[in-house]
Amino acid sequence: MKNIFICFVCITILSCSSSQKLADPVQIPTINYDQKLKNLDISLAKPGAPVANYVNIVQTGKLLFLAGKGPRTENGYITGKLGDDLSIEEGYRAARITGITQIGVIKDFLGDLNRVKRVVKVLGMVNAAPDFTSHPEVINGFSDVIVEVFGERGKHARAAVGMGSLPRNIAVEVEMIVEIY
Repeated sequence: MKNIFICFVCITILSCSSSQKLADPVQIPTINYDQKLKNLDISLAKPGAPVANYVNIVQTGKLLFLAGKGPRTENGYITGKLGDDLSIEEGYRAARITGITQIGVIKDFLGDLNRVKRVVKVLGMVNAAPDFTSHPEVINGFSDVIVEVFGERGKHARAAVGMGSLPRNIAVEVEMIVEIY
């Protein structure tokens, strides 16, 4: 009787454990980012090499830390102080260009933008005159393009702050933290 009971317990344990499903591997939602970028009339350039002793991006675990980038165009950087040399609209455009640059850095590093799980945090720095107070409106250019491209994955925490100066007098500099699959 004791042997029958032990056999019954063993069979029950084996049948319970074999009927449990293994956890499904993470399913990464896929979006045709090449087409999405084309529809938004956005082209990504290969990121330039850093101009000092740093790297464009560092990965630790599932987080990417992107170095600060500025608004580089085919004609060079957009420079000047918001509130003196540049309008809010010009600053917004500079921040948007910087967002596109950062997307290019991510794509170059990961190879596939579908690996972006979430844009976590953005720090936007505005080269601003002392009395300029519209930093959020300027950095919205960055945030808007990130959300246009990544949708819900692109919604992020953010700081938009004024600086007395930025390297080479660039209008804005933005760094970000991204979680990946």
